[in-house]
Amino acid sequence: MNVFLRKSLQLTNAVKSSFSTNVWRAASIQAPRQPASTPEKRQTERKPTFSERSQLKYARRLVVKLGSAVITREDNHGLALGRLASIVEQVAECHLEGREVMMVTSGAVAFGKQKLAQELLMSLSMHPRAAAAVGQSGLMSLYDAMFAQYGVKIAQVLVTKPDFYNEETRTNLFATLSELISLNIVPIINTNDAVSPPMFLKDDDIPPGTKKGIPIKDNDSLSAMLSAEVQADLLILMSDVDGIYNKPPWEDGAKLMHTYTTNDSRSIQFGQKSKVGTGGMDSKVKAATWALDRGVSVVICNGMQEKAIKTIIGGRKVGTFFTESTDGFTTPVEELAESAREGSRQLQTLTPEQRASAVHTLADLLVSKEQFILEANAKDLSDAQRNGLAKPLLSRLSLSTGKLKNLSVGLKQIADSSHKNVGRVLRRTRLAENLDLTQVTVPIGVLLVIFESRPDSLPQVASLAIASGNGLLLKGGKEAANSNKALMELVKESLTTVGAEKAVSLVSTREEISDLLSMDDHIDLIIPRGSSDLVRSIQQQSLHIPVLGHAEGVCHVFIDKDADIQKALKIARDAKCDYPAACNAMETLLIHEDLMSGDIFNDVCNMLKREGVKIYSGPKLNQLLTFGPPAAKSLKHEYGALECCIEIVKDLEDAVNHIHTYGSGHTEVIVTENDTAAQHFLKSVDSACVFHNASSRFADGFRFGLGAEVGISTARIHARGPVGVEGLLTTKWILRGRDHTAADFADGGGSVWLHESLPV
Repeated sequence: MNVFLRKSLQLTNAVKSSFSTNVWRAASIQAPRQPASTPEKRQTERKPTFSERSQLKYARRLVVKLGSAVITREDNHGLALGRLASIVEQVAECHLEGREVMMVTSGAVAFGKQKLAQELLMSLSMHPRAAAAVGQSGLMSLYDAMFAQYGVKIAQVLVTKPDFYNEETRTNLFATLSELISLNIVPIINTNDAVSPPMFLKDDDIPPGTKKGIPIKDNDSLSAMLSAEVQADLLILMSDVDGIYNKPPWEDGAKLMHTYTTNDSRSIQFGQKSKVGTGGMDSKVKAATWALDRGVSVVICNGMQEKAIKTIIGGRKVGTFFTESTDGFTTPVEELAESAREGSRQLQTLTPEQRASAVHTLADLLVSKEQFILEANAKDLSDAQRNGLAKPLLSRLSLSTGKLKNLSVGLKQIADSSHKNVGRVLRRTRLAENLDLTQVTVPIGVLLVIFESRPDSLPQVASLAIASGNGLLLKGGKEAANSNKALMELVKESLTTVGAEKAVSLVSTREEISDLLSMDDHIDLIIPRGSSDLVRSIQQQSLHIPVLGHAEGVCHVFIDKDADIQKALKIARDAKCDYPAACNAMETLLIHEDLMSGDIFNDVCNMLKREGVKIYSGPKLNQLLTFGPPAAKSLKHEYGALECCIEIVKDLEDAVNHIHTYGSGHTEVIVTENDTAAQHFLKSVDSACVFHNASSRFADGFRFGLGAEVGISTARIHARGPVGVEGLLTTKWILRGRDHTAADFADGGGSVWLHESLPV
């Protein structure tokens, strides 16, 4: 309990801090707001709603409506206590963060039925009002006990429909709610079903001349009315469905609408109401749009989903988000993924020459539209420098004439080498007479590539996807937004020449990466390119979609006792200094201890210092030196800058063991003139790339002749090392027979297995 409270206090400070940064809503969060004193004033003081999910974290005043189906057991004779406890915990945490939360709850009837189980068996005619009368006190006692676990006080507010159509009771109601909020108490509003449930009063019974507002027929409309009156920032309507579908969810072709605007009202069909409660989906949509029109953002979600409230406030794509803003509205990422799947199939129908032609076109555009690209990149660099982006990331972000020319050359390599990738026959086997089996290469499907800082990744990855026939979604870092947009225009232009412009798309919406990682129905492989933190995070979050990549690039160069000193200096300098931000740059230099008696250690240190490299010493080197470089904090660290560690090893075997202990399986180098030692190193070191007398900087798709790479994989399944077109292919089996059946090969079936290998 104390741990929870400490965490909550920390969250409170964080939320208050984030509130203060939200300038456009600052006026609404400076102090607890009181409901407007008159309906006319409330109408003239309409505040703007949130236009994006990412802004929901700034919601201060929340109304959470719990539908009957959410908190009722499937037998309708009791409450789903575990689910209710989770919701209470989330509401309590929001309250302790400093948010103002009100709950509109059902459940009194179900609770009463549970307590009156025996009586119900004896009296089948018992009215729900009696069950509600029995259940109301028990329901509130349950809420009181649950919230007390978190030190949160609650108050019950019972309402009926007439309360909203009598100006005096209406004014008193909202004054009471306002006072409870100011006293740091969570109001729990439920209808007084024992007296007169709201839906039992017809609109015709309302006194003439009374301001109606929204017709209150259920808890959805009640919640909408309350949200508007108390000027809530966010209304969460929790039901037993995931959100709004374009048609009843059980029908073919039904799709969840993650975002809903008033323009969508004509494009959806509503199904039947829930078997418990009174509010159907049509009612929820009407209530949501009514509240939205009065300045309240709304999300309709499945209350049975774990941590739904906290996930919504975190900006994740849960349920249906109602917004009136369509300015700059982008295509939903689900549609982009479906288009990528369709585009992949279009690419597969093209000839290899047509796919290569599209890549050649893109390569030419990189040169012919150089000025257009560099102008966009200059904007990103200016913004990045103003925002204090680290130098290694600035280096990755920067484009130049030379980079674009090299990119163009690499793309042409991809195009020229791609003619026999898709549909290449790997194996042919004659299983039996007139029954031939063929294994051929095919695209993986739809790729999601997430990259940071490096806009040059975009045309490289797009070209590899086009050449391999894969659909592609690209999610770039915001620091390269202008560059990525410009480069994406060129990709689309090149794809248009072969009629496959849908195959590649840039995801420019603000979905959390975690939302993209959950799209296992649409995405077949995720490839992260960026910092070790980004890659590791994606590997941890992606539960169902395979991830290809490497979390770190801790590369080693080992200078053996039989090394040529000048070669060693040249290779070490290039491996560390050519591009220190690259994942294939040297991070640790290993030196054979026999060389410490000569000049090599001083020569290496002097060379690195002249290049501006900051040196750290490993534990063994640190013990040998009275004065020397500061000790390295970790031998597993990827510096990504002009910094490196130097360590001493006693022999070749010690170097191999060091690499296996501290390396990341990326790229390792031995510098030696001893061929036996080199061969042992190349065979023993278990990394994706192992080199003899060559810089680690050669671990690159372009330098390997692959044209480019989607990334470097340190995994051992599928692709390893720089991943080019071949790493983006899988296989399928094609079987051609006449009228063969498995029974033909059983005893007495008459057919005989041959399993003969045929020429490819």
